[in-house]
Amino acid sequence: MRFLILCVAVVTTFLHAPLGAQVLARENARDLQLQELVAEAIRNNAEIRAAGNERLAAQHRVLPAGALEDPMLEAGVINAPLRSQIFRREDMTMKMLGLSQKIPFPGKLDLRQEVAAKDSESVAHAYQETVNRVIRDLKTAYFELAFVAESARLVDKNKQALEQFLKISESRYSVGQGSQADVLKAQTQLSRMNDELIKLDRERRTIAAELTRLLGRRFDAIAPVPVVLRGGDAPIPFEMLMETALRQRPQLQGLKSLVDRSGKSIELARKDYYPDFDVKFTYGQRDKTPDGMRRDDLVGVTVAINLPVRRETRRDPRVAEAIAMRDQAIDLYQAQSNELASKLRQQLATAEQSTASARLYETGILPQARLAVESSLAAYRVNRVDFLTLLDNQMTVLNFEISHAAALSGYNKSLAEIDLLIGKPTI
Repeated sequence: MRFLILCVAVVTTFLHAPLGAQVLARENARDLQLQELVAEAIRNNAEIRAAGNERLAAQHRVLPAGALEDPMLEAGVINAPLRSQIFRREDMTMKMLGLSQKIPFPGKLDLRQEVAAKDSESVAHAYQETVNRVIRDLKTAYFELAFVAESARLVDKNKQALEQFLKISESRYSVGQGSQADVLKAQTQLSRMNDELIKLDRERRTIAAELTRLLGRRFDAIAPVPVVLRGGDAPIPFEMLMETALRQRPQLQGLKSLVDRSGKSIELARKDYYPDFDVKFTYGQRDKTPDGMRRDDLVGVTVAINLPVRRETRRDPRVAEAIAMRDQAIDLYQAQSNELASKLRQQLATAEQSTASARLYETGILPQARLAVESSLAAYRVNRVDFLTLLDNQMTVLNFEISHAAALSGYNKSLAEIDLLIGKPTI
């Protein structure tokens, strides 16, 4: 609703504003629309919500990982004679209460909590990576939808031009200055434009469905209508972007957390060579003797330890496993860093090429192609060029205009991909 209100305000002032102000208004409207859509996706996208719940679950696992196990309470009767149900006949017959607590070797609980904390940290980075990926997909779908909408507008504009050409050819044919073939060619091109509009409408509905899914809207919700595409400057140099990516890309930060977690796991596995303790306190209540003499109650304290003797079959493999997992995390980090650098170079090249192409279309190709149409139209009116030349020039303008829109769309999609690669924050 806020975006609609702003659009009304923008449209109200748009027609009375200078050209530069009109361009700025379009850019501000597009940026605001994207911000609104990004915020909506973060709130409603099911994949993001699922990742958020996973992050919350990982956070709740940290505190229990460093806690002691529950103490054990036991109660019973010990040393009761089988042939008698009287507790006071034997001196050692007693009713017993016991309380025991398992205590890991010093340092184990802290390490377990640190491992869980690193797990939680890794899951938090995975959550942010999921958010960034969904936002990348959202922007990509948005710019694809904008390209389809712009293509449909250009085709419709070209259709109107062809309808004008058809009227001219029919008028010339009616007075004997043109041929019926010219009329038929114009009608054929108009049919092709109608077919192209049908194809573009199918593409629009497909992309709109994907955009609706990413936004977490109902299947019958209306997809947003993108603002007109625009270009921009060339992206920041590769070295600066790569430095930023290594510093803040959630995927890489998550792998760093896994490396740290593996280091803590190695320490914890080595701690398993040391025994744990089981401390037990008992209290025994004895009845009086058969002749009424009082017996003293008894207490006991015991400490038990496990014997970590199976080193080769149990503990050594666990240490080796932890070391292998750490080395795997290090290798994964290096592999992902190399892949990131490769993809970043590719997207930078695409963005730079798209920017250069868009500027070339704007400053050279399109103005020249439009002049060629105007010239051929004037020449056709006086029988200096044939109708096929006029049609060819008009279709060339359409193709160039669509290519220009494709360059703008490609530029914006490359920027969205670069934002994902460098881990640009979205929340």
